[in-house]
Amino acid sequence: MPRQNAELPAAPHYAAIDLGTNSCRLVIATPTPTSFRIVETFSKITRLGEGIINNNELSRAAVRRTVGALKVCAGVLAEYAPIHKSRFVATAACRRAVNCKPFLELVKKETGLNLEIISSKEESRLAVVGCIPLLSRNVKRALVFDIGGGSTEISLARTTNSGSTFIEGFVSLPYGVVTVSEAFPSQEMTDLAYNTIIERTHKLLSEFEEKYNIREAIAKQEIQVIGTSGTVTVLGAVHLNLPRYNRSAVDGIAMTKQDIDNTIAKIRRLGDEGRRRHPCIGAPKADLTMAGCAIIEGLITFWPISEVTVADRGIREGILLDLMHAHKKSYRRRHFGRSRYPFAKKRNAYKPDNQFKGAAND
Repeated sequence: MPRQNAELPAAPHYAAIDLGTNSCRLVIATPTPTSFRIVETFSKITRLGEGIINNNELSRAAVRRTVGALKVCAGVLAEYAPIHKSRFVATAACRRAVNCKPFLELVKKETGLNLEIISSKEESRLAVVGCIPLLSRNVKRALVFDIGGGSTEISLARTTNSGSTFIEGFVSLPYGVVTVSEAFPSQEMTDLAYNTIIERTHKLLSEFEEKYNIREAIAKQEIQVIGTSGTVTVLGAVHLNLPRYNRSAVDGIAMTKQDIDNTIAKIRRLGDEGRRRHPCIGAPKADLTMAGCAIIEGLITFWPISEVTVADRGIREGILLDLMHAHKKSYRRRHFGRSRYPFAKKRNAYKPDNQFKGAAND
């Protein structure tokens, strides 16, 4: 990070909250010449979407847990005030819940936070934006999959010769790790249940494949595949035999299909009790991990995927890059001078002004 003139004010704080079906995540960061520096994070498994497959309602217990986590977020934000710019989003569970409006009103009343329900298209866009730093300069297209608690977003992105990245197409599978684990609630997922998820994933991807001919491009190694989700990072950590989860060790590693197959087989052999005791899985993710493995296996067997880049980043990082880009010109003048490009190397510069057009308001 460049040395700042003592007379200049400190770098501003930006904040993002991603409230998913399974977890509530907060990140606060400041800009740097090439990206941003994270100054604080908070993550809590709240299972907001617990039981939502039964009646499309957020349960009282789930709401209580989630409001409690959001109160912590509000307290952390207050500690870092003033926050220059922020965006707080909610995804699949809130899109689905018929009682989401009173939930948002309760959150506002109890925490002061304004949550924004985003579309699956915007969720896909933000995940891609967050993963842009992992895109290879040698490959012009990327397939980014984000396995959430209540849905799975899959985006096909392309980088132009000028360095801009745009989404060619996306598909949202109407299930994620929470909804799958609740649909098949036995302590140990049966082979029938596991294979059912794989088959359903293949069926739902068929139209997407037909439209964009992804299989052929992957076979020719013209597409980089990036996976972002708790399950993907768990696979990375188990593959590396880490004694405990380490983001810096996992984020950005490449796993071959053989690596993924071997790791999934290892996780299945652990059984429910073994997954609960595993330092990189644990009790909160024991049931969810097998659901996520079934979805991943559905993806890597539908397409001839030989390698997946593991991303411990996604929607929150996408929000931060969005917010910082919107204010980069004035910030660059104040802190880095006109010759600096504050958020990405020019060759792969993130340019939301002319990419993903129309996605935000879908």
